Amino acid sequence: MRASETELSTIDGLVRVENAPVGEVLRSVKENTKDSYTHEEVYGDYCTLQGYVDAPPRDVYEYLADMKSQEEYTYSVRDLEPVDDTGLYVGWDRLSGNTRIYVRIEANPQALTVDYHAAWDQGEDLWMIYLFRVVDARTVLKRPGSVILWTNCHHPYYEKNPYPELAPSPDRPWVGDFWREFYAGHKVELENIKAIMEHRHHRGIPITPSAASGA
Repeated sequence: MRASETELSTIDGLVRVENAPVGEVLRSVKENTKDSYTHEEVYGDYCTLQGYVDAPPRDVYEYLADMKSQEEYTYSVRDLEPVDDTGLYVGWDRLSGNTRIYVRIEANPQALTVDYHAAWDQGEDLWMIYLFRVVDARTVLKRPGSVILWTNCHHPYYEKNPYPELAPSPDRPWVGDFWREFYAGHKVELENIKAIMEHRHHRGIPITPSAASGA
């Protein structure tokens, strides 16, 4: 027995072909597969959505990695401007009136990942993380285009504003109040990405806001 197998055999709770019969595991998996799931079961701590876009992966990546794209595809983020030369931007989130939103993008062109680090009211603690991955649809769907995977995790600050003194008014709704609607709301924005990307790709229009404006 390999050393790793010896170690694994001492870990309680592992389910592997070495210690659990195939038939028993398949029966258990079937029994635990339900026709419907509660909202909490699906979106309790993680909100992930995905969609197909009929545009090349590199173009989709470049679009998401462009800071100004958020002013196009998001429902409510507008007027983003640089705070300094570190890549931090500030704009307005019109979802909640006069709320300032701060954003920094961390993108990897090799992996085609784009992460938005954001926060309401302040730019020091960017705790709202929007994780995007662009996948070549030829690899996973055997068709041209892209698949976008988008995940948010339920950070504890969604439950309670860590900086209430910075809110523009005491009765301003908190971003975490909308967590239950995150999937449906982000689905609207994912469909916006799809519509914008496909419109520009099919017509040969510059893909990113910066390219379109000549910036």
